[in-house]
Amino acid sequence: MDAWVEDFIAYLRYERNYSECTVISYSGSLKAFELYVKSSCGIQSWAAVASDNVRSWVADLLEAGLRPSGVCPKLSAVKAFFRFLLRRGLVDVDPAYNVISPKKSKALPYFVREKALNRLLDDVVFPDTYEGKRDRTMVNMLYSTGMRATELINLNLADVDLHNAVVSVIGKRNKQRLIPMVPELVHDMEAYLVARDEFLAGKTAADAVFLGAGSGQRISYSKLRVVVRDALSNVTMQSKRSPHVLRHSIATSMLNHSADLQSVKELLGHASLKTTAIYTHTTFEELKKLYDQAHPRA
Repeated sequence: MDAWVEDFIAYLRYERNYSECTVISYSGSLKAFELYVKSSCGIQSWAAVASDNVRSWVADLLEAGLRPSGVCPKLSAVKAFFRFLLRRGLVDVDPAYNVISPKKSKALPYFVREKALNRLLDDVVFPDTYEGKRDRTMVNMLYSTGMRATELINLNLADVDLHNAVVSVIGKRNKQRLIPMVPELVHDMEAYLVARDEFLAGKTAADAVFLGAGSGQRISYSKLRVVVRDALSNVTMQSKRSPHVLRHSIATSMLNHSADLQSVKELLGHASLKTTAIYTHTTFEELKKLYDQAHPRA
């Protein structure tokens, strides 16, 4: 059974160009499913798996306390795997085809209000040091461009075009997109790059734009998360203060300023408008709050 899983993982990695995180997630889900059907169902080949086996696995995960939001990605991996096997004629039927994913509760994305982020970028003083200029630029980059944390971490110097005020990022499934940079971000980047050169002082460093102050190598996600959390602590007390919150915040702000959904989709690099549409629910919830506060009959 392992050989077919390995073929599928190679297909995801080399033909579909899935991110390594997705490949690892799919691989783990399939290994867990294989262990289940062998130990609990006595099945020794993928061709022998039936729909009831897939359903019982899903039920077992839910009974073990896993939330629907955690079960659905695992089931998606199994569904994709059997579609792969069916297309290659390795199985006659797809046992996962009619298995319905458990219903997920629709949690609205966390975001920070526009006024609070304006205070952060206009009024909060970052230290006049390499780290201070780096941290302000990273926060501004995440908010102004809506890029993912991994996209920022993986930025190289060649990806930033200050003359044309654009930055090139490689998103999910290795898709490239160009994102405009607002003048304030260009100014911050120029100041940061000067500080970066002074910080390196002739040392050999990675091509990465953002470097750790200790190692001089590409900044880590854990450090970026701490930087964003500490920066947002200046303007909000909400519990969720991650880099992704800044991505949610710019999407919400742009929709509140009448940006069309397609433009926000292109900015964020979403594959589907359905993913971007979640922010319309966020803006509607904001409208309802304002309505309740301001309407004389509310």
